[in-house]
Amino acid sequence: MCSRMIRTCRTFTGLGVLLFSVSCSEDGLAPPPDGPRTPLLDATAAPPGPLHTIALENGSLSIWPYTGVDFSGTPQDPINLAFTGQADPRVIRQALMSLDGNRTGFGMPAVYPFNCTWSDAIGDLQTGYSAAAGWVGSSIQLSCGTYGPVRFHVRLFEAGLVTMANAHFEVLIPGTADHQVLSWELAEQLVSVDMLRTGLLDAGQPVSGTGMINDAPFRAIPEQIYNALPGNLKSLIGGPAGSVSTPVPIGTDGQASVFKMVSRPSGPSAGSAQSFVITYGQIIPRPFCADGPEFLLVEGPVSLQKSVNVSERGALTSRFDASGRLRLTPVDPSSGQPIGETYEAEVSDHQVTSFDDQGGRAEGLQLQTELPRNVSGHGQKLIRLKVGFLGPDKYRKDIDCTP
Repeated sequence: MCSRMIRTCRTFTGLGVLLFSVSCSEDGLAPPPDGPRTPLLDATAAPPGPLHTIALENGSLSIWPYTGVDFSGTPQDPINLAFTGQADPRVIRQALMSLDGNRTGFGMPAVYPFNCTWSDAIGDLQTGYSAAAGWVGSSIQLSCGTYGPVRFHVRLFEAGLVTMANAHFEVLIPGTADHQVLSWELAEQLVSVDMLRTGLLDAGQPVSGTGMINDAPFRAIPEQIYNALPGNLKSLIGGPAGSVSTPVPIGTDGQASVFKMVSRPSGPSAGSAQSFVITYGQIIPRPFCADGPEFLLVEGPVSLQKSVNVSERGALTSRFDASGRLRLTPVDPSSGQPIGETYEAEVSDHQVTSFDDQGGRAEGLQLQTELPRNVSGHGQKLIRLKVGFLGPDKYRKDIDCTP
């Protein structure tokens, strides 16, 4: 019935790793900073390619089998899930969030993260594309497990009468608010188990496969991060034992699991709210405006909060905000010793998303500003994305490295 289901599950403890980036989004896009800027990318250009056709019971659907961060067609994550029938993203959200964490009947141990439960996720906005719907945004995101140390993360994208998605298993990079993907397949298997647990799938053929639609393997885990993982976690994701000297490819079979949903959950869908603080403490390459190899010790707290509301008519809206003031110290990466004066940076990330009977919308604004702005070499980076709201879809990245 489900040959692409869970293979093996092992417990693990402890994690340790590295990196940096922080951001911002609000109801309207702010004007860009002065200085050099990248060309404006909109969604009117030719669709990304190549598109792949997924066979459906009553026809077919052509999709770009990846997600992106803009409209350039540069792949970010592989599409490894598709939902047909009663496949509104809000229905998938409600179905998964209604489950408990007991997966022992499918061979999963009653330990974290395999006993996790689903909730609304904090994550970067991404884009997807189908011939039926054009460009769409990740207006609904879900996570199974807490923000760290590890979690399963799913982004849902409407695609006409089908919902497509990427699921991945990831680790929080210590000292940052960023995650590193460890496995596509492990997350796909967990979602497969949970979709069967919902009881909403067709009894005759609940799960099928698309055939090969994306590259396998896809992306890689940096060796510094991989070497810091405990041995049983390396084994869990099918990686090599011991230390490595090169990035480790993230394995995948290049296929997406297709779930045929024939019914919806009963009862109303609920909103959610979450708020917490991440404390930065990591040496990273300077993320922009670097004059040759430069490394910074980044320190300080960043506050994150997200709220999701569901109206009586089922319309879902969400808002995410992150902000912080960080200390940046130029350092020698080999010794960690300071080689310059400490200065500060303000970081923020704001997102507004919604999904109703007309479809999904997503808008975000990320901003990083080195202070004070009147010092030569201090820069500012701003990234804006708008998908589905009134007016054309837009993406822009502005980096200002002038005094």
